[in-house]
Amino acid sequence: MEAPLIREAQLLDQGIQALSDLLGPEWQVARRPNKSSVFDAALEVRAEGDSTYTQLLVEATQAVPPRFVVDRLVPKVQLLREVNHYTNLLVIAPWISSHARDLLQRNRIAYLDLTGNVGIRVSRPAIIIHTVGADRAPRSAPRETSRTTLAGVKAGRLVRLLADVPPPHRATDLHRASALSLPYVSRLLEVLEDQLLIHRKGRVVVDVDWPRLLQARAQEASLLGHGAYRGFLAPNGVPAVLQQTSQLPAKGDFSASDGVSVTGSYAAQRFVQVAVGGQLVLYVARWLNTDDVADELGLLPVTEGADVLLLNEPDPFVRRRSEFVDGVQYVAPSQAALDCLAGPGRMPAEGEALLNFMEAHPQAWRAPAKFQGTAKYGDLPPVED
Repeated sequence: MEAPLIREAQLLDQGIQALSDLLGPEWQVARRPNKSSVFDAALEVRAEGDSTYTQLLVEATQAVPPRFVVDRLVPKVQLLREVNHYTNLLVIAPWISSHARDLLQRNRIAYLDLTGNVGIRVSRPAIIIHTVGADRAPRSAPRETSRTTLAGVKAGRLVRLLADVPPPHRATDLHRASALSLPYVSRLLEVLEDQLLIHRKGRVVVDVDWPRLLQARAQEASLLGHGAYRGFLAPNGVPAVLQQTSQLPAKGDFSASDGVSVTGSYAAQRFVQVAVGGQLVLYVARWLNTDDVADELGLLPVTEGADVLLLNEPDPFVRRRSEFVDGVQYVAPSQAALDCLAGPGRMPAEGEALLNFMEAHPQAWRAPAKFQGTAKYGDLPPVED
């Protein structure tokens, strides 16, 4: 259910009260007549008994996409500083993402959200406040500009394509290669552009910030929340399970090994070594029975202390551009990075290390040239809306 919008007056009142609480009783936060239609409120902040004060012009907004910071707020604050160097801009919102907060800090724009993310630095009088609130948008916070998000199977497909295949891209190319509807692709591209995760010239995607794109997707999609999963114990150890994976019997016209793929820590460890071992996470294709796979691998079901997790594959696309090594199928580095970043325990640290490797060695994993239609990704079934 979409969160109701907080009325502007209520947002202002809550934000100003939060600022007053942070400063404490020895400071005064007073609203002054707002003579400008450009800003939502004017605040005067001073220490009690001190004649020196600072003026904060407030921008109260329901959402702060990074593109809004760059296109709207930065020009405002630049003009403001030309007029009065000691007047500061304060952005108040229900929630502000980490990327938007970084952009605000970089441009010396103060911010405060209702989850507790606050960054205010004023030279006269000296005020420095930095607190950390929610890193993910709470359900009570309204969505930014669109109901289309990076959550869900469809978004996962498009993120993988944008990460794996260098631009340029047209929406029609992505539509054909992903088997997603063209309207959906267009809507998600608009959201990604608002988040400064992609850049377009006209209708063509010309640049993709794929590391941040993978991180943003991981924030919206928990690895163990994709679908059903079960934990198992490997009596003979994880290496024995990997060897057995390459020897799974045929299932009809297919080898069962084609439907079982390694992700998570063991997929990341092909490229980076943060720690030894860890849980073995295996995707199991929809045309395979998880219990049958567990039996073939000699696994014992457990409710805690599992060293092997079998995950129902949320989408066949997770196996796109996978690679077989000694008969064992490993997901592509971009999928492994996504799953590690969205995984439990030490997996996010492994995901960050893998991202660093991928940035340093793009030739080791990115497609060498622009795809044409579905030629390089195969024919895919449409994803249900």
